[in-house]
Amino acid sequence: MNKDRGLNYGIIGNCKSSALINENSSIDWCCLPQFDSSSVFCKILDKDSGGSLKIECNDDFIISQKYLENTAIIITTFKNDNSEFDVVDFMPRFKDDNNGYYSSPEIQRILIPKKGTPSFKVAYTPKLDYAKGKTKNYIKENFIVSVLDEEIYETLFLYSNIDKNSIIDSKEISLNEIKYINLSYNEKIDLPSIENSLLEYEKTKVYWLNWCKNTPSFKLYNSEIIRSAITLKLLTFEKTGAVLAAVTTSIPETIGEERNWDYRFCWIRDASMVIK
Repeated sequence: MNKDRGLNYGIIGNCKSSALINENSSIDWCCLPQFDSSSVFCKILDKDSGGSLKIECNDDFIISQKYLENTAIIITTFKNDNSEFDVVDFMPRFKDDNNGYYSSPEIQRILIPKKGTPSFKVAYTPKLDYAKGKTKNYIKENFIVSVLDEEIYETLFLYSNIDKNSIIDSKEISLNEIKYINLSYNEKIDLPSIENSLLEYEKTKVYWLNWCKNTPSFKLYNSEIIRSAITLKLLTFEKTGAVLAAVTTSIPETIGEERNWDYRFCWIRDASMVIK
């Protein structure tokens, strides 16, 4: 059951960049390597030409979505009478060995079978630099690299244990084991693996659980307050501490009107209210 519902999106991020994911698992907005960088997916602005990354299944699948409690991890569940699987999305963020944070410009997507042997397709259509030029995808030995025809140097690397041709051609794939997709702005020196993706998932989960543990709790509406706090944290740019108004640009306040701002900036008035 695939229904697009306007601007109803979940957010993942690492305090350097973020991605917006709709209820059907489609990553419709992402800018890398930072919030104010040009987009690699912008279907949120142009459903036909903007580009996205989506897991597609037959219409008999019921799709549900939730945040893993007290984290910035999104779990989208696909379920029918015979099979079920989860799509887990996050951007890694956790303490590193230098007492800083590991927050690489990448999206981790893990597909976990829970029942039966479900089949799915990967709809992968990156459109670099706001889809202004033509993005070409090339299959290499260890990854798929997406580049622009233009002279602008923008790239996107996709690593996966899914057959690369099946991704590019959107062929049907059987989920008989855990699969991963690592979307990275940078080419990796150490090749990604399912073990590394699962490890980064656990480290990122622990980071957010610890962060929430140190956040004041309330008797009323605590889960809603914590979710709001996580969202505001995701709007915070690590390098400066600035709190962004939003992670998007060019979404009009009213459809058809002129007030289309780039909100990936810090408004001092609004940020002061958040900090207070």
